[in-house]
Amino acid sequence: MTTFLAGGTGTPKLLWGSNEVFDPAETTVIANTGDDVFVGGSCVCPDLDTVLYSQADELDRERWWGVADDSTETHDELLARSAAAGFEAGPRYLPPEKQTDGRDLARWRRFSSIGEFMLLGDRDRAVHTLRTSLLDEGCSLTEVTERLSRAFSLDIDLLPMSDDPVASMIHTPSGAMHFQEFWVARGGEPEVTDVEFRGGENAETTDEVDEALSEPVVIGPSNPVTSIGPMLAVPSFAEALADTPVVAVSPFVGERVFSGPAAKLMRAVGEEASTVGVAASYGFADAFVFDEEDDTRLDRPVVRTDTEMSTREDAARVARAACEALDRVT
Repeated sequence: MTTFLAGGTGTPKLLWGSNEVFDPAETTVIANTGDDVFVGGSCVCPDLDTVLYSQADELDRERWWGVADDSTETHDELLARSAAAGFEAGPRYLPPEKQTDGRDLARWRRFSSIGEFMLLGDRDRAVHTLRTSLLDEGCSLTEVTERLSRAFSLDIDLLPMSDDPVASMIHTPSGAMHFQEFWVARGGEPEVTDVEFRGGENAETTDEVDEALSEPVVIGPSNPVTSIGPMLAVPSFAEALADTPVVAVSPFVGERVFSGPAAKLMRAVGEEASTVGVAASYGFADAFVFDEEDDTRLDRPVVRTDTEMSTREDAARVARAACEALDRVT
């Protein structure tokens, strides 16, 4: 059995080719939920859904987000009607008292659909509506994810990192904002002074996550701060990683990051934006996979390969390197 930690696009890209190396029937994926938001009352789980759609071969691999060839009629109509009613496009948080009222899972991340700032396709939105309805019927996020995995005929087991709310909040000179506002609505442009995983200290892992973390773990080349950081903010999650073999694939080649805001966010939390910084962030990791052009030296085992992943074959190559690294520490 092998467990992958997924967030953003890094680990989903690795999983794209992992089936050639790791048996899907013996693979569990734990996805970050710090990026989750409630838009117009619907629960949107970007990192869970990227794995869900990718494993079902329905992912839009141009954006690594949403459903391929999806229509956007509802989103377009929302923007048009919002503008006609005098509202500008952009993120609109519900009032502060509404952020902690009602459904606990939605805490600190409630947005209005007015001027909808996230591009939600129609088929994608149907999944969010189904998820939210099941939550309202009393199902946990873990139970809902299992149902959705069944609906998409997944061969792997897919789990949220927790059934409790953990919100990734980006602190800027003008105040705190949710990661989705920072990255999607603001394009990652605001200056970042700190990153907070609100609720993490009070969140708990589920029995399913505890069982998955008792197996060897692979962390793909995801953002160490906002993709993996929310998981590490849950005390029992971090403790479990310290007690199991862990291999991490670096999202950097030296000081160059493949994509996303990882470098900016790592500097904001006081870590070096490089493979050295990744290794420092993952003190619990027993081995690493680095790009073959990365000459960083560590006191832990390192397997090197070409870590660029543009095709399924590329992903399989990196998965084989991760498997080799696991063999060295298990």
